[in-house]
Amino acid sequence: MSPVQVLQPTSPSPPVHLRTRDSSSHRHFIKHLSDASKSTPFMEITAFPFLNQEDYTHFYTLFTDMDEFDINGGNHNLKKRRKDDGNNNGIGGGAGAAPGAMSDILASLILLDEEEKQEQESYLVDAQQERLLLEANHRQKTRAMEEYYTDLQQHHSQSDESEQSRAKRSRQSASAAAAAATAAAETSAAGPEASSSATIPGPHRRLWVKDRSKVWWENLGHPDVSEEEFRKAFRMSKGTFDMICAELESAVFKKNTMLREAIPVRQRVAVCIYRLATGEPLREVSKRFGLGISTCHKLVLEVCLAIKTVLMPKFLQWPDEGRMQEIKEEFETISGIPNVAGSMYTTHIPIIAPKVNVAAYFNKRHTERNQKTSYSITVQGVVDPRGVFTDVCIGWPGSMPDEQVLEKSALYQRATRGLLKDVWIAGNAGFPLMDWVLVPYTHQNLTWTQHAFNEKIGEVERVAKDAFAKLKGRWSCLQKRTEVKLQDLPVVLGACCVLHNICAMRNEELDPEFGFELFDDVVAPVNSLRSAGSVQARDHIAHNLLHHGLAAGTGFL
Repeated sequence: MSPVQVLQPTSPSPPVHLRTRDSSSHRHFIKHLSDASKSTPFMEITAFPFLNQEDYTHFYTLFTDMDEFDINGGNHNLKKRRKDDGNNNGIGGGAGAAPGAMSDILASLILLDEEEKQEQESYLVDAQQERLLLEANHRQKTRAMEEYYTDLQQHHSQSDESEQSRAKRSRQSASAAAAAATAAAETSAAGPEASSSATIPGPHRRLWVKDRSKVWWENLGHPDVSEEEFRKAFRMSKGTFDMICAELESAVFKKNTMLREAIPVRQRVAVCIYRLATGEPLREVSKRFGLGISTCHKLVLEVCLAIKTVLMPKFLQWPDEGRMQEIKEEFETISGIPNVAGSMYTTHIPIIAPKVNVAAYFNKRHTERNQKTSYSITVQGVVDPRGVFTDVCIGWPGSMPDEQVLEKSALYQRATRGLLKDVWIAGNAGFPLMDWVLVPYTHQNLTWTQHAFNEKIGEVERVAKDAFAKLKGRWSCLQKRTEVKLQDLPVVLGACCVLHNICAMRNEELDPEFGFELFDDVVAPVNSLRSAGSVQARDHIAHNLLHHGLAAGTGFL
């Protein structure tokens, strides 16, 4: 609450208030006092002078009406004056009464001034109490919210501990059952005498096993299945799928136990890739592969983590010097712009509203377009001319603009250390122009040279946008809100980028029916020009494009 400011009157005399309940009498007194001050030359806003005997008559005349007005709401003064007049025979008595009336008026004014000061002090005290009350309420609400979040975290921790405890008890029960079965087998092998002396247990029930139909997977996993049918389910050829299984075998292989047989490597990888490719709910994936829902979810996370650990270092890395030179030459062939090391783009992946810090993930642009509240996380990527990702930054909240995501990426840190010297990363108008980021002109009334440059750099931008469109088209789980938890989602998205690279490197064509159109809006950065040197460098490139006949529509020059 803002502090209370008390304004003092500008006149040197204190404000005049009458102690009366009659507002009309108050106004009459003020008017009469004003008129008298105009007609009487000695009435000034100064201290009252000492009056002699001759002036009493004039002063008494001035306050004749006032003597009749009872300050305490009665006619006590009027009766007293009449009594004094009768006793003193006129003028003498009136002159004696006038100083008493004057002193009463002065006392009344002083009392009223004191009452006004007390009212102001009371108002300040009330305002201070109200401010303290509001602050106390705010502190109470803050404590309540903190206690709520603490209780929520404790609840999740207790739930995790309960799940771990149940799993531990289940494993102990399984071990006990296995030990009992082993003992029974040893007893039966010892002979009929040992069998007769020992207690024979009843039939043993195998744990963790439920009969489910696996017809769909057995047909699709058969070597004789057609290439078209396999590609429709997994968005890749059988040869690429076999290569991925061979690479991941050491990371996802599990041994058989006494309770059940382990799920084969091919089926484990198939569950993950099918889930990423189709985006079907886990209950549908469970029916197709003949596995439990929780088992399918666990397999998806395990295989994605294996892809990130084993395959990402091989198939998603920043190019070395030899490959970098090839990328520059290929981009220069496409656009005529030299020293372009990659094309950059940022897209959004829809998510379910998180329980914590939900406002940070709110996507305003998607909400306005779809007329439905949307939440998302960002994926920023740099691709080479073939659409292969060379750098990705995954997981920042969807409310952040592209320039802020870039500033928090490892690519920006690499450039800050000087590792991107003498190269350009081409981006759209959502990124700022920097010493290593090349973006189109965005101001109004472009010149012919600037317009031609925008067309050429647009061809480089299109490479990254097409790569992201294929990424979302091939892996349909990125098109809708997923069931994966927010903390596990970056691993899943990273696995999708790695699988995209493998398909692009092996020239896996995407069927047109799986095409996807991006709708990520471009928002201009707050500070679009970060370097004066980059402005001159961009103008120089645009000038060379025009005068060397490399710009669009300049072949006749």
